[in-house]
Amino acid sequence: MELLELMKYRRSIRKYSDRQVSKDDLKKIVEAGAYAPNAGGGQRSIIVAVRNKELAKKIGVMNLAKFDRSKLIGGFVSKEQPSIIDDKNIKSGFYGAPTVCVIFTPKNFLYAVPDAFCCAENMVLEATELGISSCIVARGEETFDNEPGQELLAQWQIPEGFIARAFVLLGYCSGEYPKEKPRRDGRIIIVDEKQE
Repeated sequence: MELLELMKYRRSIRKYSDRQVSKDDLKKIVEAGAYAPNAGGGQRSIIVAVRNKELAKKIGVMNLAKFDRSKLIGGFVSKEQPSIIDDKNIKSGFYGAPTVCVIFTPKNFLYAVPDAFCCAENMVLEATELGISSCIVARGEETFDNEPGQELLAQWQIPEGFIARAFVLLGYCSGEYPKEKPRRDGRIIIVDEKQE
């Protein structure tokens, strides 16, 4: 599949089957993240791949613990793949994904968030190429801001001064893969060299 077609095909999946991602495929996905564009070529991002469904579920509950609905803009995401915005009964921010990758960047670095999300984008594109479903989730900063979270950071040997910025959920879509949504008008503006 050509890259643009792959980008058009990719969807954010929030319903996962129990099928686990293979270690070989996971290595390719995190390698794609390691090759993402990053500010000044500094390669500051750290990726922790959690290929453990129970631990992923635990972290997903932590991810949702401090979720503040009052800060939302808009109130609907998807009927086919409902998000925590659509369904208040969802108890994990990771939607049952069997594998979750956590992307850490330096806490006080100006381009930390863009670096993390470039990394996440590369990962979901590689996952799509491999036939693996994915979703990028935020709320990283508050997920590990508790005692169990700090214990995990110590166990993973995350350097002091690094903070979780994004998560990449990985697995296989449960049910039918969602169809393409039409693009909203007015989102692309091209300014030519020659103005008339």
